[in-house]
Amino acid sequence: KQLKVLTNPEQHRLSPKLGKVESRCIPQSLCRPKEGTGLSLEPNDNPVAKTYQEGLYKTGLPVIVFSVPDVPREYERLSRAGVVFRQPPTPTEAGLAAVFDDTCGNFIQLFQG
Repeated sequence: KQLKVLTNPEQHRLSPKLGKVESRCIPQSLCRPKEGTGLSLEPNDNPVAKTYQEGLYKTGLPVIVFSVPDVPREYERLSRAGVVFRQPPTPTEAGLAAVFDDTCGNFIQLFQG
């Protein structure tokens, strides 16, 4: 099933762009949606995790890659929602990839193979 980036701040306490958690309290509905895949974002209070995250960001490596059926379509949809992409849809040896900044210190890659 396809991962859906939630963008309804009133219902899910998320920012309009990516679903950035505005509070440390994550509603269980985000972790276990009725349909599709859920994604639970945790606070980054651990110094080891923080060092790892900052190292990935400084080298430009995505912290996670999501496989999507249509990268250009997701790129357009997320761009319209205000997401800032570091790399627009770009052909690679393995497929098509786009990378955006999640505004929390992570690069997220969308991939279509």
